[in-house]
Amino acid sequence: MRFLDGRPKIAFYGDDFTGATDTLATASLAGLRSLLFLRVPGAAQLRAAGKLDCLGIAGAARSMDPRQMRAELEPVAAFFSGLRVPVTHYKICSTFDSAPHIGSIGAALRIWRQRIPNRFVPVVGGQPNLRRFCLFSQLYAAEKAGGEVVRIDRHPTMCRHPVTPMHEADMRSHLGLQALDVAGLHYPLYAEGDKLDAHVDAALAGGADALLFDVAGESDLAVIGSVIWRRALQQELLAIGASSVVQSLAAWWRSQGWLPPATPVDAARIGAAAGPVFVLAGSLSPVTALQVGAAHSYDKLLLDSQRLFEGDTHYLETTVARIAGSLREGRNLLACTAAHQGDRQLPADAGASQRLAQACGELLRRLLLAAPLGRVGVAGGDTSSYVLKALDIWGLSYLGNLSAGVALCRAHADAAYLDGIELMLKGGQMGTADLFELLAKGSG
Repeated sequence: MRFLDGRPKIAFYGDDFTGATDTLATASLAGLRSLLFLRVPGAAQLRAAGKLDCLGIAGAARSMDPRQMRAELEPVAAFFSGLRVPVTHYKICSTFDSAPHIGSIGAALRIWRQRIPNRFVPVVGGQPNLRRFCLFSQLYAAEKAGGEVVRIDRHPTMCRHPVTPMHEADMRSHLGLQALDVAGLHYPLYAEGDKLDAHVDAALAGGADALLFDVAGESDLAVIGSVIWRRALQQELLAIGASSVVQSLAAWWRSQGWLPPATPVDAARIGAAAGPVFVLAGSLSPVTALQVGAAHSYDKLLLDSQRLFEGDTHYLETTVARIAGSLREGRNLLACTAAHQGDRQLPADAGASQRLAQACGELLRRLLLAAPLGRVGVAGGDTSSYVLKALDIWGLSYLGNLSAGVALCRAHADAAYLDGIELMLKGGQMGTADLFELLAKGSG
């Protein structure tokens, strides 16, 4: 296989933690030796990880303004540059959650460009296994697991997203608002074989900052992967997209006989939790609301989001004590920051959701000190990112999938009470209605 021995073949930065774990799962199921770090790793952590084909770093850039993004991404870009990997993957949500002022993909590309000058920047525009598709540069997504596929600007959750609502379905226009000139490569061209490269060259000659590849179905992935990998062997490159970037590369490698058949998602059965399970739901999506409603094996606690947001120390301490007491008695507990979408009232400024997510992280940190647990779930992309940043965990490895796009991972940490915890991190729209029940009772 035309892999380069002794170093990873792909390195990725996930702009939120839930999406990063999906890419970790994707790479692991493809047969790639993979580990997800929660910050830039030191030499001791790299030694502990061993040889890797795919190295990831989970972050929170999706919830940051461009100034915060630069502080977050520049150290990661410098570290990846030292690895000299053929493909650096800036992993975004498959719904392209972003805006000029928050989670700007354009701002991210300009930061990475300082380290990776290759003008070919592929953007993979869909992820079929999550029922997200891109046709003629228009993005479509399923309303929920098994739901109708709709244009992203008509998606009942994404068009009303509290931070980055999607009002434009054409991803060239959406990214154009983030100061990116994006050309589209549309899926009928994929049938042209070797001529496809001429279309790529023409787009680059036209001065495009990035090239958006349609994804109309699974069969498109290997075609996209072939273009990315052949050019990556000529010059290291940056690719942007959901876990479908890794899926595309793996599909191409597999078609060449360089990888074994992919492991089915449901092959790794997950057993029941050995003790009580705690779930922290910071997501406001209707999908998470359904999952909360179906979580019959849990006691439920509605958190006072306003008091958490304001940093009310007394409230935090008494809430942690109350949750720890229930868990010590062997009862599963699910804590929510809102009962229904729209119930949570916070200031309208862009940093409000960040600060609440950070408060949720402090709540979980204190809880794990008070009542060590074996299995924990966190719902919400921003919530997951800041919760994990509050914990002294340095890495995650893949254990299995509870649902499409929702992985269960093992925590790697120096502290004994954190090392080995099983963590489920899920985005607001991810998972079946019985997801929290599966977390407690297992999928086997």
